[in-house]
Amino acid sequence: MLQRDYPDQVCSIARSLEIVGERWTLLILRDALLGLTRFEEFQESLGIASNVLTNRLKLLCDEGVLDRVPDPDRPGRPKYVLTEKGNELGPALIVLMKWGDRHYPTPGGPPRLTLHAGCGGSIGPDLRCDRCGEQVRPGEIELPLGPGAPPASAAAAPRR
Repeated sequence: MLQRDYPDQVCSIARSLEIVGERWTLLILRDALLGLTRFEEFQESLGIASNVLTNRLKLLCDEGVLDRVPDPDRPGRPKYVLTEKGNELGPALIVLMKWGDRHYPTPGGPPRLTLHAGCGGSIGPDLRCDRCGEQVRPGEIELPLGPGAPPASAAAAPRR
C-alpha cells in the first residue's frame, strides 16, 4: 500500500488509491455495480479468499463506499450495498472498462456493453450516449453481457 501521508505531495489520486487502488477492491466494486450484494456472491464471482474479501468489505464499509445492511431474506446475515459515495465511482469504473476494451480487447468483443438506461443508446468513454447525446450519470447505466462474455457468464447477468 501507499504510505498514508504525503509530506512532499498533495495528490487526490494517491489518497483515493488508498481506498480503491487494490485489485480485489476494484473487482468488488465492479460486482457491486452489477448488483451483487451478498458475501457469497462476491466470493463466487471473484474466487477470492474469505479473509481477503472480509478485509476489503470492511475497508469499503469503514470508508462509506458500501453500507452493511440487514438482509431481510437471511436474518442475521448482512448485505453490502453501494452508498452514494460508492455509486459515484461508477463512471470511473466505466471509463476504466472502456479503456480496457479499447487497448486490451477480447477476441469476441467487449464482455459487457454500456447502455443508457433512459434510451438504450451506447455509452462512450466520455460517458455520453450516442443515441440521445446526454451525459450519463451514475444510476443511468445498464451493463448487459456483451459479445465477448464467456458462455458461463449468462448465469451471472447483471440485476440492473
